Amino acid sequence: MTQQVEVHLFTDGGCSGNPGPGGWAFLLRHPASDKQLESSGGERETTNNRMELIAVIEGLAALKKPTHVELFTDSVYVGKGMSEWMPKWKANGWKRKEGKKLVPVKNEDLWRRLDELLQSHQVKYTRVAGHSGHPENDRVDELAVAAYQKYL
Repeated sequence: MTQQVEVHLFTDGGCSGNPGPGGWAFLLRHPASDKQLESSGGERETTNNRMELIAVIEGLAALKKPTHVELFTDSVYVGKGMSEWMPKWKANGWKRKEGKKLVPVKNEDLWRRLDELLQSHQVKYTRVAGHSGHPENDRVDELAVAAYQKYL
């Protein structure tokens, strides 16, 4: 049995206005070797939640083989979506309850892509308080902000 690699994934997304110009960023770290990979990007018109999701998707997509991942994010939306809401959405055909009726899940395209990636990797969600002096969270926040600055 081969031991799966363990990595830490730090992500952040943000917008100037919501919707507005947005940026996402991730930092992948392999603690055993201390190797790191950073990436970021932005969009002219998007939402904060889309950027948070894209940061996680891009980080997981950068992994070349099935991996144990500890995801550190300040996004409760992403964390709860992955751990609590997604199984219900999938069971309801990617719909969520609003009052007594089912309505389409917002950002369904991204949730579906994230769901695909979660089939390949074992991901543990750890919530980080945003803007709290957490070095890696501060770094990805800085990268995400820099990514949308070019659209302002």
